[in-house]
Amino acid sequence: MKFIEHIFESLLWNTRFFVLLAVLFSMLGGIALFIVASVDIWGVVGEVISTYVNHLHPEKFHEELVGGLIGAVDLYLMAVVMFIFGFGLYELFISKIDVAHKEGASKILQIDSLDELKDKLGKVIVMVLIVNFFQRVLFTDYEGSLDLIYFAISVLALSISLYFLHKGGDH
Repeated sequence: MKFIEHIFESLLWNTRFFVLLAVLFSMLGGIALFIVASVDIWGVVGEVISTYVNHLHPEKFHEELVGGLIGAVDLYLMAVVMFIFGFGLYELFISKIDVAHKEGASKILQIDSLDELKDKLGKVIVMVLIVNFFQRVLFTDYEGSLDLIYFAISVLALSISLYFLHKGGDH
């Protein structure tokens, strides 16, 4: 009976290696997001150069420029979420990353518990939501004072959430 138990527990323990699929595809997703965001920024730079070389100044040019850059920042932050998720899963289920734990290395991707992984992901996701909110605000038409009050309340809510995120962290 001990032999069967040992075989079963070994098999059960080794199923943790399926997490490598999530790690691999999280890294690939993060790399893809970094590439897409970089191409987007390259496109914005090309548009700026083209606009000023041709002495054009299209309507809402600045809003579109800032919107494109904020969209790229949003993608970069999502890429960071993918990287934190992949590194965290690897460290929790497979093995500590020896290179990351050497003296002087950054501790940002070091994950010691599932709660720590959720906390780091949550903070970056809140930042993604804030950046996305900022991008949408650029293209919102305000039709009255009630819209501006809603906007002010939204900014206040975001400020409070950032305050509590900062207050709860190790700084």
